[in-house]
Amino acid sequence: MRPFVFHNPTQLIFGKGKLSALSGEVAKYGRNVLLVYGGGSIKRSGLYDQVITLLKEANAVVTELAGVEPNPRLSTVHKGVALCREHHIDLILAVGGGSVLDCSKAIAVGAKYDGDMWDFVERKAVPQAGLPLGTVLTMAATGSEMNGGSVITNEVTQEKMGWGSPHAYPAFSILDPVHTFSLPRDQTVYGIVDIMSHVLEHYFHQDTNTPVQDGFCETILRTVIDTAPKLVEDLENYEHRETIMYCGTMALNGMINMGMAGDWGTHNIEHAVSAVYDIPHGGGLAILFPNWMKYNLNADPQRFKSLAVNVFGVDSAGKSDEAAGLEGIEALRRFWTSIGAPSTLGDYDIDDREIGSMADKAMRFGPFGNFRKLQREDVVEIYRMSL
Repeated sequence: MRPFVFHNPTQLIFGKGKLSALSGEVAKYGRNVLLVYGGGSIKRSGLYDQVITLLKEANAVVTELAGVEPNPRLSTVHKGVALCREHHIDLILAVGGGSVLDCSKAIAVGAKYDGDMWDFVERKAVPQAGLPLGTVLTMAATGSEMNGGSVITNEVTQEKMGWGSPHAYPAFSILDPVHTFSLPRDQTVYGIVDIMSHVLEHYFHQDTNTPVQDGFCETILRTVIDTAPKLVEDLENYEHRETIMYCGTMALNGMINMGMAGDWGTHNIEHAVSAVYDIPHGGGLAILFPNWMKYNLNADPQRFKSLAVNVFGVDSAGKSDEAAGLEGIEALRRFWTSIGAPSTLGDYDIDDREIGSMADKAMRFGPFGNFRKLQREDVVEIYRMSL
């Protein structure tokens, strides 16, 4: 286990009826609120009206930024920053899924920076401050409600990259599983894949003496595997939504990976795909992760065997670590396919024409991955395996 410092400043407000806490939280930060949301689903579900009512109770002056994209764009961030400056915003309130939250984080730090927020993504500058951010989550997936990370797409350069800052943590996040009831099946599946992928990114590491952390990862994976098939057949089941929502937060709030550095190579590879083709992030991960695993099986067969045995119940008796590990990989693929996730890039009509371009984008900051360092030729091969 490596030395570490853990700090998470986000106040998590979780459970049925907890939206009622919004007016009290907003009042702590000032009257001028930028309300950020996506394509309008919060209006169809009635959540928008509930939020507006609670903001009025807090005597808030509301400015709106609607239409945040599924892969949030830099141009939308720029619009938000301009609104913050024009209306002297005291608090940003993000109501939606991970894309809305990620965009709002970028707006929050961009509003406190004289240059272009993209400088932070390109590692040319480091955020020194950010506007306070509150969130009301409507999709269990990214864990963005309780971390300082964000992913933004520059549509001009076709680059999609992650960044993070202590100044991007939400001050508070309200999670009521009821607000995820209206999420359609495909989006629910993408969220499930994203949650599991976050845990898997942690799980594939090279640090030692991490039995507790590994156990946390395995427990979350087993819980999602048990719950997901029931949820996709009963989308308004409160207990299933509650379980998946909690798993999503725990998967990426820093709690399960103290003292170890996960890989994160697959996320980097996927970001390049969705930067070019604008596909759902969870769909891309479902395609790529099993192939990343197959490609890297020999890097540490024991780790793959542990996943197979402890998560998927593979009987390893009389089998090599490689054979048992491969069974686990195949079990993961079968599970994701069984709940409706895609399995090949061809499912999105993606062929090999942009493989070189995507590999170049993935290599933007050089070789990457903590479990096994990937070079450009490795990325190209994983893409080819995924066609």
